[in-house]
Amino acid sequence: MDKKSYEPCATEMLSLAKANKVETVWDRYEQQLPQCGFGLLGVCCRLCWKGPCRVNPMGDGPDRGVCGADVHTIVARNLIRGIAAGTAAHSDHGRHIAKTLLEMSEGHAPDYVIKDQEKIHAIAARLNISPEGKAHNQILREIALATLEDFSRQDEKIPCTWLELTIPAARLAKLTALGVVPHNIDASIADIMARTHVGTDADPVNLLLAGLRGSLADYTGMYLATELSDALFGTPEPVVTSANLGVIKANCVNIAVNGHNPLLSEFICDMAAELNAEAIEAGADGGINVVGVCCTGNEVLMRRGIPLATNYLSQELPMLTGALDAIVVDVQCIMPSLGKLSECFHTKLITTMSSCKIPGATHIEFHTQTARESSREIIRLAIEAYNRRDYDKVNIPQHSNTVIGGFSAEAIVEALRKLDANDPLKPLLDNIVNGNIQGVALFAGCNTPKVPQDQAYLTIAKELAKRNVLLLATGCGAGAFAKAGMMTMEATEEFAGDSLKAVLRAIGEAAGLKGPLPLVLHMGSCVDNTRAVSLAVALANKIGVDLDQLPVVASAPECMSEKALSIGTWAVSLGFPTHLGVIPQVLGSSVVVDVLTEKAKDLTGGYFIVETDPQAAAQKIYTAIQDRRQLLGI
Repeated sequence: MDKKSYEPCATEMLSLAKANKVETVWDRYEQQLPQCGFGLLGVCCRLCWKGPCRVNPMGDGPDRGVCGADVHTIVARNLIRGIAAGTAAHSDHGRHIAKTLLEMSEGHAPDYVIKDQEKIHAIAARLNISPEGKAHNQILREIALATLEDFSRQDEKIPCTWLELTIPAARLAKLTALGVVPHNIDASIADIMARTHVGTDADPVNLLLAGLRGSLADYTGMYLATELSDALFGTPEPVVTSANLGVIKANCVNIAVNGHNPLLSEFICDMAAELNAEAIEAGADGGINVVGVCCTGNEVLMRRGIPLATNYLSQELPMLTGALDAIVVDVQCIMPSLGKLSECFHTKLITTMSSCKIPGATHIEFHTQTARESSREIIRLAIEAYNRRDYDKVNIPQHSNTVIGGFSAEAIVEALRKLDANDPLKPLLDNIVNGNIQGVALFAGCNTPKVPQDQAYLTIAKELAKRNVLLLATGCGAGAFAKAGMMTMEATEEFAGDSLKAVLRAIGEAAGLKGPLPLVLHMGSCVDNTRAVSLAVALANKIGVDLDQLPVVASAPECMSEKALSIGTWAVSLGFPTHLGVIPQVLGSSVVVDVLTEKAKDLTGGYFIVETDPQAAAQKIYTAIQDRRQLLGI
């Protein structure tokens, strides 16, 4: 691979890293080559100490592990364990938000307030919680307890509330018939771990069905996390900001927030404003500049317009600018390498969660009861670090692009309401039916050094846009588009097909943007993929169809993490064709491959499309959209 990244800041900083002999994720990837062929196929098993076992699917060598497990069992077990881990990560995030709501109702989280009262009342209505005669804190308590029941319910006949109430009835019936509807998020994770223990489930199809159930538990945890976060911190509305490493400012105390949980980052932003004068007094005449990395960056971008420095794969590079004074991390997708790298610079790496500690970091334990105190301590550590900055090491790339973000489902519906106040979904639906919009594609997923960073996202998006496909994005995919200037009106004018451009222009101008909506609509962090589902469900319910009949697809061109695996699996479970741009570790089992790419069509209506070539992937995604249009007769 000649080109490591498709964006200029990364290319510039990687040259700097090489010149200064600073190791990055790309270097460590190359050190691992060639990677284990058994691992890439998913046919190595280390679930017990009789192994590790390596089974050769090509017929040359052992065809079973010591216990007798064949390639199909081994691959299926490995796959669904990854789904369980992804589900655990997302649902733990959601549980933390729900517990904070409960603490607020009991007066134990005094620093937090509900910023979107309309949203909290909408959530109460969705959960069938009546506000009649109840104090505000009582409503919060009932919402929190009803939500937390999805983590503890013991009656297996009752579906998770946040799943049952957010998908079409026909979809729920289909999933119930398959026996994959979760009653309890934690129980679904425990079930996967129990059945993959040595000497338990050996049927690959039965294992995969457990994986579907686990993935739907992931969907449940993600949905409730997004909804409750919106109530707590505000439902995103369109906001203009910028992205790429050029958002770091030489005359400021620069603080990056990295990870996935907004409970702390919201207060970092508040405290940065409160202590701005202290930074100026310390010599930073620009004050404090908060920037985002990865999905915590997306959270504060969506709600506050905080600029985004970069996405997952290049999270080391802000430190290489020599001007990053602190990087504050919470959980998930945080490279342990940041600890070692911080030794080469003045940057203060600060961990905040008990579940995420990194050697070389300063740990400031975050608790909801003391959010403001922790944030104040963190900001002052960043100001202290600024005073140790070595200006000979400062090298900030001068690249940044405008970003128009903040497109929650509510924000999109509100924009459509400007065209039809009585029936806001009608303009979108009409334009899908008449072909002005051929379909909708949601870009999600991560980054990986196995392919040039961001390239596949941009290539596929441009191909689909010129064919009049509406583009949505979350997570590190959204970061790729933000850095490249694809979330602008100018990108719409340059890359959208004529009919898509006309629709985006009509909506944007009606909404008062004085131009079209951006080419790619930023819907939030990776946990916010359910925003796109809520929009799809609204369309499906309006016309009386199930989700697998809509011309809606998902794409993860650089899928990498176990969370991406669980997201992709629930997308297939809900009925969406789902593209993967990196080959998953399943090729060792023809049975697993067949279930995921073919038999899933009969089971759920969704299926995986695995295609590593971006041009070919765009064609296959577009073909899937056309297939759905044909079935709908449009």
